[in-house]
Amino acid sequence: MSEYRIASRYAKSLLELSVEQGKLEEVHTDMKLLSDLASENRDFVLMLKSPIVTHGKKLAILNDVFKDKVNELSLSIFSILTKKHREGYLPLIAKEFHHLYNVHKGIEEATVTTTFALDAKTKAEFEKVVKSITKKEVELTEVVDESLIGGFVLKIGDRQIDDSVSSRLRALKVDFLKNHYQKAY
Repeated sequence: MSEYRIASRYAKSLLELSVEQGKLEEVHTDMKLLSDLASENRDFVLMLKSPIVTHGKKLAILNDVFKDKVNELSLSIFSILTKKHREGYLPLIAKEFHHLYNVHKGIEEATVTTTFALDAKTKAEFEKVVKSITKKEVELTEVVDESLIGGFVLKIGDRQIDDSVSSRLRALKVDFLKNHYQKAY
C-alpha cells in the first residue's frame, strides 16, 4: 500500500475521532505543530523512519517532545502508530490531516508562485481573487520561484492560472516554431 494511502486512512480516522470527541481544533493545532517540526527538523523525520532506533525509544522521544504541548488524543495516536510500527508516517499523516481539516471546514487551498515574497496587500488581493472564484474561505500558500522571471502562477485545486513571463516565452517559442515550420513546408 502506498505511503499516501496509509497516511490518508489514519488521518481520516483521526479527523472522525476528533470530531466525534469535540477536539477537532486542538488536534488540528497538534498536527500543525508536528508538521512544522517535521519540516524544520530533518533529524526528527529521519529518527521516526530509522529502523535502528527502537519503537519504544521513538515513543519515548515523541512523549518527551510533545507531552504537555498536545492533546491526549494526539498523544494516543502517536502511541498507537508507534506500536503498529507506523511512526514513520506521522509527518505525512499530519499533513494529510490538515488537508482533510480544510475540506471539512470548507476552506479552499491555493498556492501562488511568484519570483519574490508577497507583501500583505498583494497576498490579500490573491486571497480575494481565490475567494471570488471558489466562494470559500482561502488558505493561500506562497512559493518563491525565480525561474518564472516575472508574473505569477496561481493554483486552486486542480485549476491553474499561469501568468508568468516564462510561460509567455514558452508560448512565443511554440508559436515561432509552428510558424517557421509552416512557412518552410
